[in-house]
Order: sequence, then C-alpha cells, then structure tokens
Amino acid sequence: MRAIALKSIAAIALYAVVLSARADLEPLPDLALEDQHRTISRNVSKLVEQYHYSQPKLDNSLSSAIFDRYLDSLDGNRIYFLASDVASIGRYRYQFDDRTKSGDLEPAFELFNLFRERVRERIEFSLALLDTPPDFTIDETYQPDRSKLPWPATSEAMNEIWRKRVKYDAMNLMLNEETWEEAAETLRERFENVYESISDLRPTDVFETYMNAVAHTIDPHSSYLSPRQSEEYRIQMSLSYDGIGARLSVADDMVTVVEIIPGGPAEIDGRLKPEDRITGVGEGPEGEFTDVVGWRIDDVVDRIRGPGGTIIRLRILPGGAAPGSPQTVLALTRDKIKLEEQAAQSQLIEIDLEGQNYRIGVIDVPSFYQDFAARSRGDENYTSTSRDVARLIRELEVEGIDGLVMDLRQNGGGHLTEATELSGLFIDQGPVVQLRETPGNVQVLDDPNPDAVYDGPMVVLVDRFSASASEIFAAAIQDYKRGVIIGQQTFGKGSVQNLFDLDRYIRGSNNGQLTLTTGKYYRITGESTQHRGVMPDVELPSFVDPERVGESTRDTALPWDRIQPTRFSQWPSLNDDINFLREEQSAQSSLDPDFEFLLQDVAAVEETRNREVFSLNLAQRQAELDQAEAGRLQRENTRRAAQNLEPIAGFEDLDASTVASAAEILLHQATRLVAEMAERKSPRQVLSGVEPPAAEVSVQ
Repeated sequence: MRAIALKSIAAIALYAVVLSARADLEPLPDLALEDQHRTISRNVSKLVEQYHYSQPKLDNSLSSAIFDRYLDSLDGNRIYFLASDVASIGRYRYQFDDRTKSGDLEPAFELFNLFRERVRERIEFSLALLDTPPDFTIDETYQPDRSKLPWPATSEAMNEIWRKRVKYDAMNLMLNEETWEEAAETLRERFENVYESISDLRPTDVFETYMNAVAHTIDPHSSYLSPRQSEEYRIQMSLSYDGIGARLSVADDMVTVVEIIPGGPAEIDGRLKPEDRITGVGEGPEGEFTDVVGWRIDDVVDRIRGPGGTIIRLRILPGGAAPGSPQTVLALTRDKIKLEEQAAQSQLIEIDLEGQNYRIGVIDVPSFYQDFAARSRGDENYTSTSRDVARLIRELEVEGIDGLVMDLRQNGGGHLTEATELSGLFIDQGPVVQLRETPGNVQVLDDPNPDAVYDGPMVVLVDRFSASASEIFAAAIQDYKRGVIIGQQTFGKGSVQNLFDLDRYIRGSNNGQLTLTTGKYYRITGESTQHRGVMPDVELPSFVDPERVGESTRDTALPWDRIQPTRFSQWPSLNDDINFLREEQSAQSSLDPDFEFLLQDVAAVEETRNREVFSLNLAQRQAELDQAEAGRLQRENTRRAAQNLEPIAGFEDLDASTVASAAEILLHQATRLVAEMAERKSPRQVLSGVEPPAAEVSVQ
C-alpha cells in the first residue's frame, strides 16, 4: 500500500484562513471589441440563419440560450462569478440576438473582462493559501463538480469554496507521493500559469469564445474558427505535423483525451484512451514534468507537438479514476499520422464450442479512410477501407473461416463513400443511407457494388466511440438483417457539417472559418442515427458511461427524428439468432472468469465515477484508495486463480502485461457469439424477391 506523502502529519499546524491575505497580481487591462469582429458577427448571423440545417432564427428565445451558453463557457463550474455578478450582467440576456446580428458585442466583452478580474482575484486568494499548510485531519468534504449548484452568494462563501478546492488539489498531489511542500509548489506554478494564460488573451480570443457560444447554442458540431484555429484545423487535416495523434479538450481545467486518431503514435501504442486526463508533460525520456492542469488547450497542444522521432512523456490520470488515484507515465515517440497505420487489419481466432473448433475471422477497421490523392491521379490501386477489407476477407476465406467479426470500436468515422462501399461488401445491392440537407431534399446513397463479397455468419462489434460512418455501416447491416450488432450503443453523430471560409463572404483576409451543420443522415428505414445512434442487438459491458459520452449528452444536439423509408430487400430474419445469442451471452458470461472480472471492474469504476463528494481528511482518502487498490488486486487474482495462473503479489505489480485487457475480453465474447451463429446454421443466402412495400421518399 502507498504511504501518505507527508513528512510529518504532526508537524502540520491547524489551518486558519486569513481572508485578508493577498498575493498581489498586476490588474489586467480590459479587452475591447474590434471593428473586424463586428463585420464577422453580422455575416456569421446571416450564414447561420440561411444555411444551418435547423434554420434557426436569432430571436429573444435564442438570445437567452446564448447568454447561458456564454456564461457556461466562462464559468461552467460556478467558481468565479458571484450570484450578484450574474444578476448584474443578466440585463443583457435578451439583447444578444440583436447584438450578434448588428455586431455590437460590447456586453460580451464586458462579461469577459469581469471574468478575467474574478479569475485574478481567485488566483491571488489561492496563492496566499499556499503559504500555510492546511490541517488534513479535519473531517470535512469538497464537491469538485459544482455545475449544478448555485453561484456563491457572498465573497466569504466563494473563499470557503476555494479554501477547500486548494486543499483538495493539494491532497490529490500528496496521494501521488508528493510532500506538502512539493504539492504547494506544484499548485503555485499551476495558478501562476493560469494567470499568465488569462494575461495573454487577446480580443480575438474573446470574440472566438463568444461566437462559439452562439454556434454551440444551435448545435454542438457548429463552430467558429478564428484565423489561428483555422490554421490549426488546416494543419490537422493535412496531417503535416508531428505529434501523438490524439484530439484533446479541456474540461474542469483538465486536459482530456477526446479521440485517438487512427494511424498515430497513440493509436499504435494502444495505451492512451478517450477520457484519459493529461496532468503533466515531460520532454524526452528523462525531462522534468510540467504540470498542465489549468492550461489553455492551445498551449498544451504546442507543448506536446515537436520534431518527429523525439520522445514526449505524458502523466495520465485514467478516465473514470477518482482524483488522487495513481497516475501512470506514458512515453510516446512523436510522428506523423501514417495512412498505412490506419489500414484495416485481420486476425484468425479459434473458438472451441463443446469440442467443436470454429475458425473466426476478425477485421479491425480503425477508420473509414481513402487515399484521395492517389484516386484523383487515376491510380487504380489506391488504398481505401473497402478495398482493404475485401482483400482481407478473401485472405481469411482461403484460410477457412466459419464466421466474421467486423470490429468498429473507437472508429470515429471518415469518408461517407467508404461507408457505403463497405456495406456493399455484405449485401447484394440496394440503398445504404439517406441524406437530408437544409432545403429539405433527400438523397438516397446506394451500394455501388452489385455482389456481396461475404455471405457467412457475421457480427459487428461497436462501442460508444463508434460514430458517423461507423454508425451508417452498422445501421445498414442491422436493417438488412445481414448481421448481429453487439457491444454498446454507438455515439449518435448523424449530422453533416460544411466548412464556410469567411474570406469568401467578407472583404479582406483573416476572417476565420465557420463550420455549420447542414444535413442529417437517415437509415434506410427512415430513422435517424442522430442522437440515438445504433442500439446493439446484444449488449456488452463497457467502462464508458453513455450518460457522459455521446451525442445524447449534449443539450443542444439535434433531435432524433424520421423520414420516409426507402425501398430495400432484407435478408431472412435474425430474430431467433438474436434471442438465442442474448440467452447464451447471459448464461455463458457467468462461466467466463475474464468476463466476470470485467463486469466487476466496470461496476467499481462506475461507483467511483458517480461519486460527487470527497473527504478532505488525508488519512481517510488514503484508506479509500488503498481499499480500491486491494479490491482491484483481489479481482485480478480471482480471475487468475480460475485460470490456474500464478497470483500477483501486490498492486504495484499490476501492469498492462499482467492483467486482462477489456478490449480482448470483449473481442473474445464477439468471436464466441459468431461461432454460436455458425453452429446453429450454415452461411445465409439472400432471399430473392422479398421486398417491403414501396414507399415514396419524403419528409414527414
């Protein structure tokens, strides 16, 4: 067990907050609206009303929502503004519609300047607290997530919140084996970095923050990109930079991994996961770590990027882990995103069912990619997802397979044409997806291949990070009754975005870009994949909480709806197979020690994730972490005993090479289920001439 990282608890004096104590920082000058911002705001307003899929009107109702969104973007955790601040600036609540259309955004800048002043005050107060160690033996608690709580009514109430926050942050560092002196120094640097970040802000940063509040009020995928962010977007799309291959965001001052980019160093390494939090960055194999909690995302990205071939070390707090949990250090070698590393890959897994051996092919599809440049040059051998998968299927069939698993976990999408072509490998012909655009017209996108490449038993393995093109493919397979979808409810990203270069609409240059949602995808049954995603036929457990991740968690997400279905021919019903597989999954999972281990681990993570209040008594927190580590070790050793493996002596000996991988456990479940399908019947054949009644394609 890890010891409490204190030189001597007895040496820590009782802590008394001196409210008058100050660590004076230079006042920050006000930031002012610039003329260019007025012009951009007027043009963005017109484009939003004209081209956005929902064709919103900037009126009083939307003004109120913009006000709340902007306030939330500045102080979503309600730890800077007082209730009186919110009441004072509330006089602008119903003005943001007209002001956005006219470009008169002075209230947005007034609110931002007040925010900067409140941040400066909090940093001053917090730095003063670090001069004296708090008493970690007092039984008191802190609630880190205040997003649903009211704004503090008084300065005294705000001070109390920050007294506990500083103590809480220090305790989390000390639980990771720092002394009070080391923790205080880390926090001092952290607060000073925050002050430096807000000091470096420019009017363009304020304008971008506000315009994104406007865009995100309409839907979460519409956004405004300043000239700097437009260049960042261009760099990312060209894949011309060297980094780790991960998209990051900031949530509650923590740099959080949003997506692992296929073909990048992080994806190839396999240890960094979505929802992991990066707390520190170290240059080279032995460079000192820099704490990046509270940093601006731009600064963190700049720190992580660097020359290809060099090593960057990340200090990681795993997603779902409680604050103060052990952090891991991950070393990655910077490199460009490599198209060849995005390529689909296959493996052959043998499953024994009561003495009968089944050979199951598995194809991992990390993204829907296409070498567009090679295709444009007329290269007949250009690389693409559908071409690679067709080749892999042929290779697997030469080896002899009884069933196939298409693994689309953490596949965030890609080329729409590849989604339709990949679907065409498994159906003879017919529509794959419908696209409805802003004016209301509907396009039906068909399978371009006249024949199926594979017609045997098949499952599609998905998770909450399977999105966009992945959902189009999974939905088509499900609607055609071509295969069984297993795993977790998918992300629910069924919208289409277009990029508007504002230099085309505004005289001059450096006006930035506007991304607008201009369409929605619909299944051939007429149901949208937006918001709901694709529901699995057979559900498997996951560490990812669908209440925290996915389109449905975003309050401005476009709703689910339906349009007219289109004409298509289904394969024979899979209902009997699905019911059988659900029963088998329930019965067999209790006999699988790996699966039982996974279920218990998921339950433990869920319990930690749902915790809202934490003790500020260091000994109690240490005991809680020790208990959690002991439980994790016990679960692993129970699993190992059931498989006649040697037990692990201590928690510190647990690493990726000794514990069961959740990804591999779920893949085993998928291969077992498709083997069950193969055992029940021979490969399916298409029913000829079976069609649902024809339906006119129109919007309901």
